[in-house]
Amino acid sequence: MTDRLDGARVGRVALAVTDLDAVTAFYRDVVGLAVLDRTTDAATLGAGDTPLLELRADEGLPERPRSAAGLYHVAFRFPSRGALADALDRVRDDWRLGGASDHGVSEALYLADPEGNGVELYRDRPRETWPVADGRVAMTTDPLALDALAADADGASDAPPGTDMGHVHLEPTDLAAAREFYVDALGLAVRQEFGADALFVASGDYHHHVGLNTWRGRTAPAEGRGLDWYELLVPTEAALDAAADRLVAAGYSVERTPNGLAVADPDGITLRLRVAE
Repeated sequence: MTDRLDGARVGRVALAVTDLDAVTAFYRDVVGLAVLDRTTDAATLGAGDTPLLELRADEGLPERPRSAAGLYHVAFRFPSRGALADALDRVRDDWRLGGASDHGVSEALYLADPEGNGVELYRDRPRETWPVADGRVAMTTDPLALDALAADADGASDAPPGTDMGHVHLEPTDLAAAREFYVDALGLAVRQEFGADALFVASGDYHHHVGLNTWRGRTAPAEGRGLDWYELLVPTEAALDAAADRLVAAGYSVERTPNGLAVADPDGITLRLRVAE
Protein backbone atom coordinates (compact mmCIF):
# COMPACT_ATOMS: atom_id res chain seq x y z
CA MET A 1 0.00 0.00 0.00
CA THR A 2 1.46 3.34 -1.05
CA ASP A 3 1.49 6.10 1.55
CA ARG A 4 0.96 9.03 -0.85
CA LEU A 5 -2.02 10.26 -2.84
CA ASP A 6 -0.46 11.41 -6.11
CA GLY A 7 -2.15 12.71 -9.23
CA ALA A 8 -5.23 14.02 -7.42
CA ARG A 9 -6.98 17.36 -7.85
CA VAL A 10 -10.02 19.13 -6.46
CA GLY A 11 -13.32 18.35 -8.16
CA ARG A 12 -16.67 19.80 -7.12
CA VAL A 13 -17.49 21.78 -4.00
CA ALA A 14 -21.00 21.73 -2.53
CA LEU A 15 -22.49 24.52 -0.42
CA ALA A 16 -25.63 24.39 1.70
CA VAL A 17 -27.44 27.72 1.35
CA THR A 18 -30.68 29.38 2.38
CA ASP A 19 -31.20 31.82 -0.52
CA LEU A 20 -30.63 29.75 -3.65
CA ASP A 21 -31.57 32.54 -6.06
CA ALA A 22 -29.13 35.07 -4.60
CA VAL A 23 -26.24 32.64 -4.29
CA THR A 24 -26.77 31.24 -7.78
CA ALA A 25 -26.84 34.76 -9.23
CA PHE A 26 -23.57 35.61 -7.49
CA TYR A 27 -21.66 32.65 -8.86
CA ARG A 28 -23.17 33.21 -12.31
CA ASP A 29 -22.79 36.99 -12.62
CA VAL A 30 -19.72 37.70 -10.49
CA VAL A 31 -17.61 34.55 -10.67
CA GLY A 32 -18.80 33.97 -14.23
CA LEU A 33 -19.94 30.35 -13.98
CA ALA A 34 -22.61 28.87 -16.21
CA VAL A 35 -25.76 27.41 -14.66
CA LEU A 36 -25.65 23.82 -15.86
CA ASP A 37 -28.73 22.59 -13.99
CA ARG A 38 -31.35 24.20 -11.78
CA THR A 39 -34.29 22.90 -9.77
CA THR A 40 -36.38 24.47 -7.02
CA ASP A 41 -33.92 23.42 -4.33
CA ALA A 42 -30.57 22.88 -6.07
CA ALA A 43 -28.26 24.29 -8.71
CA THR A 44 -25.13 23.08 -10.48
CA LEU A 45 -22.71 25.64 -11.90
CA GLY A 46 -19.52 25.21 -13.87
CA ALA A 47 -17.20 26.38 -16.61
CA GLY A 48 -17.88 25.10 -20.09
CA ASP A 49 -19.67 21.82 -19.45
CA THR A 50 -17.60 20.94 -16.37
CA PRO A 51 -19.51 21.12 -13.06
CA LEU A 52 -17.57 22.87 -10.30
CA LEU A 53 -20.12 24.01 -7.72
CA GLU A 54 -23.21 22.32 -6.28
CA LEU A 55 -25.69 24.42 -4.33
CA ARG A 56 -28.28 22.80 -2.06
CA ALA A 57 -31.08 24.95 -0.68
CA ASP A 58 -32.42 24.53 2.85
CA GLU A 59 -34.36 27.57 4.02
CA GLY A 60 -34.39 26.31 7.60
CA LEU A 61 -30.65 25.82 7.85
CA PRO A 62 -29.13 27.94 10.64
CA GLU A 63 -26.19 30.22 10.08
CA ARG A 64 -22.82 28.64 10.77
CA PRO A 65 -21.92 29.36 14.41
CA ARG A 66 -18.88 31.59 14.93
CA SER A 67 -17.20 28.74 16.82
CA ALA A 68 -17.79 26.08 14.15
CA ALA A 69 -15.14 24.60 11.89
CA GLY A 70 -15.78 24.76 8.16
CA LEU A 71 -14.94 26.69 5.04
CA TYR A 72 -12.39 29.51 4.96
CA HIS A 73 -12.72 29.91 1.21
CA VAL A 74 -13.39 28.04 -1.98
CA ALA A 75 -10.91 28.89 -4.75
CA PHE A 76 -11.70 29.09 -8.45
CA ARG A 77 -8.61 28.95 -10.65
CA PHE A 78 -8.69 30.79 -13.96
CA PRO A 79 -6.57 29.59 -16.88
CA SER A 80 -5.05 32.97 -17.78
CA ARG A 81 -4.28 36.41 -16.43
CA GLY A 82 -6.77 37.88 -18.87
CA ALA A 83 -9.55 35.66 -17.53
CA LEU A 84 -8.71 36.70 -13.96
CA ALA A 85 -8.76 40.34 -15.06
CA ASP A 86 -12.23 39.79 -16.51
CA ALA A 87 -13.30 38.41 -13.13
CA LEU A 88 -11.91 41.54 -11.47
CA ASP A 89 -14.04 43.66 -13.79
CA ARG A 90 -17.15 41.69 -12.83
CA VAL A 91 -16.38 42.07 -9.14
CA ARG A 92 -15.84 45.81 -9.49
CA ASP A 93 -19.04 46.21 -11.50
CA ASP A 94 -21.38 43.96 -9.52
CA TRP A 95 -19.91 43.16 -6.10
CA ARG A 96 -17.40 44.11 -3.41
CA LEU A 97 -13.73 43.16 -3.48
CA GLY A 98 -12.53 42.11 -0.04
CA GLY A 99 -8.82 41.87 -0.79
CA ALA A 100 -6.15 41.03 -3.34
CA SER A 101 -2.71 39.46 -2.99
CA ASP A 102 0.31 38.38 -4.99
CA HIS A 103 1.34 35.06 -3.45
CA GLY A 104 4.39 34.50 -5.63
CA VAL A 105 2.85 31.31 -6.99
CA SER A 106 -0.39 33.05 -7.93
CA GLU A 107 -2.37 36.27 -8.17
CA ALA A 108 -5.54 36.21 -6.10
CA LEU A 109 -8.72 38.16 -5.48
CA TYR A 110 -10.80 37.66 -2.33
CA LEU A 111 -14.47 38.27 -1.67
CA ALA A 112 -17.48 36.67 0.02
CA ASP A 113 -20.70 35.35 -1.48
CA PRO A 114 -24.15 36.56 -0.31
CA GLU A 115 -24.18 34.12 2.61
CA GLY A 116 -20.67 34.90 3.80
CA ASN A 117 -18.78 31.99 2.24
CA GLY A 118 -15.23 33.01 1.43
CA VAL A 119 -14.32 33.00 -2.26
CA GLU A 120 -10.92 33.23 -3.92
CA LEU A 121 -10.49 33.90 -7.64
CA TYR A 122 -6.94 33.28 -8.81
CA ARG A 123 -4.57 32.32 -11.57
CA ASP A 124 -1.29 30.48 -11.18
CA ARG A 125 2.02 31.90 -12.28
CA PRO A 126 4.20 29.54 -14.39
CA ARG A 127 5.58 26.80 -12.15
CA GLU A 128 9.18 27.56 -13.05
CA THR A 129 8.75 30.98 -11.39
CA TRP A 130 7.31 29.72 -8.10
CA PRO A 131 9.46 30.69 -5.10
CA VAL A 132 10.91 27.74 -3.17
CA ALA A 133 12.76 27.31 0.11
CA ASP A 134 14.22 24.09 1.52
CA GLY A 135 12.62 22.04 -1.23
CA ARG A 136 9.12 23.35 -0.59
CA VAL A 137 7.04 26.04 -2.17
CA ALA A 138 7.41 29.43 -0.44
CA MET A 139 4.18 31.35 -0.90
CA THR A 140 4.20 35.01 0.07
CA THR A 141 1.50 37.62 0.63
CA ASP A 142 2.27 40.88 -1.15
CA PRO A 143 0.04 43.60 -2.59
CA LEU A 144 -1.44 42.89 -6.01
CA ALA A 145 -1.35 45.71 -8.57
CA LEU A 146 -5.03 45.74 -9.47
CA ASP A 147 -4.90 48.39 -12.18
CA ALA A 148 -2.13 46.52 -13.99
CA LEU A 149 -4.19 43.34 -13.74
CA ALA A 150 -7.31 45.08 -15.03
CA ALA A 151 -5.38 46.33 -18.06
CA ASP A 152 -4.94 42.72 -19.22
CA ALA A 153 -8.67 41.95 -19.37
CA ASP A 154 -9.88 39.92 -22.34
CA GLY A 155 -13.35 41.44 -22.17
CA ALA A 156 -15.23 38.18 -21.58
CA SER A 157 -18.33 38.09 -19.40
CA ASP A 158 -18.01 34.43 -18.41
CA ALA A 159 -15.36 32.20 -16.87
CA PRO A 160 -13.76 30.37 -19.81
CA PRO A 161 -13.45 26.61 -20.26
CA GLY A 162 -10.41 25.50 -18.31
CA THR A 163 -11.52 27.35 -15.19
CA ASP A 164 -11.49 24.83 -12.36
CA MET A 165 -11.60 24.42 -8.61
CA GLY A 166 -7.98 25.00 -7.70
CA HIS A 167 -8.13 24.40 -3.96
CA VAL A 168 -10.27 24.46 -0.85
CA HIS A 169 -9.19 26.28 2.31
CA LEU A 170 -10.64 25.02 5.60
CA GLU A 171 -10.81 26.15 9.22
CA PRO A 172 -10.25 23.13 11.48
CA THR A 173 -10.43 23.21 15.26
CA ASP A 174 -7.10 21.42 15.70
CA LEU A 175 -4.31 21.71 13.14
CA ALA A 176 -2.46 18.66 14.45
CA ALA A 177 -5.56 16.48 14.09
CA ALA A 178 -6.18 17.87 10.61
CA ARG A 179 -2.60 17.05 9.67
CA GLU A 180 -3.02 13.47 10.87
CA PHE A 181 -6.06 13.11 8.63
CA TYR A 182 -4.95 14.93 5.48
CA VAL A 183 -1.25 14.03 5.49
CA ASP A 184 -0.73 10.85 7.51
CA ALA A 185 -3.95 9.06 6.53
CA LEU A 186 -5.20 10.54 3.26
CA GLY A 187 -1.69 10.87 1.88
CA LEU A 188 -1.36 14.51 0.82
CA ALA A 189 2.06 16.13 1.07
CA VAL A 190 2.97 19.14 3.20
CA ARG A 191 3.90 21.99 0.86
CA GLN A 192 4.19 24.88 3.31
CA GLU A 193 3.70 25.59 7.01
CA PHE A 194 3.16 28.89 8.80
CA GLY A 195 4.08 28.21 12.41
CA ALA A 196 1.45 26.31 14.37
CA ASP A 197 -1.44 28.16 12.72
CA ALA A 198 -1.55 27.22 9.03
CA LEU A 199 -0.72 24.27 6.83
CA PHE A 200 -0.89 23.87 3.06
CA VAL A 201 -1.04 20.36 1.62
CA ALA A 202 -1.25 18.96 -1.89
CA SER A 203 -1.18 15.96 -4.12
CA GLY A 204 2.16 15.97 -5.93
CA ASP A 205 4.03 19.24 -6.32
CA TYR A 206 1.13 21.71 -6.56
CA HIS A 207 1.32 24.62 -4.10
CA HIS A 208 -1.81 23.38 -2.30
CA HIS A 209 -5.05 21.57 -2.91
CA VAL A 210 -6.17 21.97 0.71
CA GLY A 211 -5.34 24.89 2.97
CA LEU A 212 -5.86 24.63 6.73
CA ASN A 213 -5.69 27.42 9.30
CA THR A 214 -6.72 28.10 12.89
CA TRP A 215 -6.46 31.89 12.73
CA ARG A 216 -10.02 32.45 13.98
CA GLY A 217 -9.85 29.90 16.78
CA ARG A 218 -12.76 27.66 15.78
CA THR A 219 -13.60 25.27 18.62
CA ALA A 220 -16.66 23.25 17.54
CA PRO A 221 -17.38 20.72 14.78
CA ALA A 222 -18.74 21.89 11.44
CA GLU A 223 -22.46 22.68 11.36
CA GLY A 224 -24.95 25.08 9.83
CA ARG A 225 -24.94 26.50 6.34
CA GLY A 226 -21.77 26.73 4.28
CA LEU A 227 -19.61 23.84 3.13
CA ASP A 228 -21.68 20.71 2.53
CA TRP A 229 -18.90 18.55 1.06
CA TYR A 230 -16.00 18.76 -1.32
CA GLU A 231 -14.38 16.32 -3.67
CA LEU A 232 -10.93 15.11 -4.64
CA LEU A 233 -10.53 13.38 -7.98
CA VAL A 234 -7.96 10.59 -8.05
CA PRO A 235 -6.33 9.13 -11.17
CA THR A 236 -7.14 5.41 -10.83
CA GLU A 237 -9.21 2.83 -8.97
CA ALA A 238 -5.97 1.63 -7.41
CA ALA A 239 -5.33 5.10 -5.99
CA LEU A 240 -8.89 5.23 -4.63
CA ASP A 241 -8.52 1.82 -2.98
CA ALA A 242 -5.15 2.74 -1.49
CA ALA A 243 -6.60 5.94 -0.01
CA ALA A 244 -9.49 3.97 1.48
CA ASP A 245 -7.08 1.45 2.99
CA ARG A 246 -4.95 4.17 4.58
CA LEU A 247 -7.98 5.94 6.04
CA VAL A 248 -9.44 2.73 7.48
CA ALA A 249 -6.06 1.72 8.91
CA ALA A 250 -5.88 5.10 10.64
CA GLY A 251 -9.27 4.55 12.25
CA TYR A 252 -11.55 6.64 10.04
CA SER A 253 -14.95 5.40 8.90
CA VAL A 254 -15.06 5.21 5.11
CA GLU A 255 -18.36 4.89 3.23
CA ARG A 256 -18.28 3.28 -0.18
CA THR A 257 -20.62 5.09 -2.58
CA PRO A 258 -21.72 4.30 -6.15
CA ASN A 259 -19.20 6.86 -7.42
CA GLY A 260 -16.32 6.39 -4.98
CA LEU A 261 -16.09 6.94 -1.25
CA ALA A 262 -16.92 9.48 1.44
CA VAL A 263 -15.21 10.17 4.74
CA ALA A 264 -15.54 12.83 7.44
CA ASP A 265 -12.43 14.66 8.61
CA PRO A 266 -11.88 15.22 12.36
CA ASP A 267 -14.24 18.22 12.32
CA GLY A 268 -17.04 16.45 10.50
CA ILE A 269 -16.31 18.01 7.10
CA THR A 270 -17.28 15.54 4.39
CA LEU A 271 -14.65 14.69 1.80
CA ARG A 272 -15.64 12.65 -1.23
CA LEU A 273 -13.15 10.84 -3.44
CA ARG A 274 -13.80 9.39 -6.88
CA VAL A 275 -11.85 8.44 -9.96
CA ALA A 276 -11.49 11.29 -12.46
CA GLU A 277 -13.34 10.79 -15.73
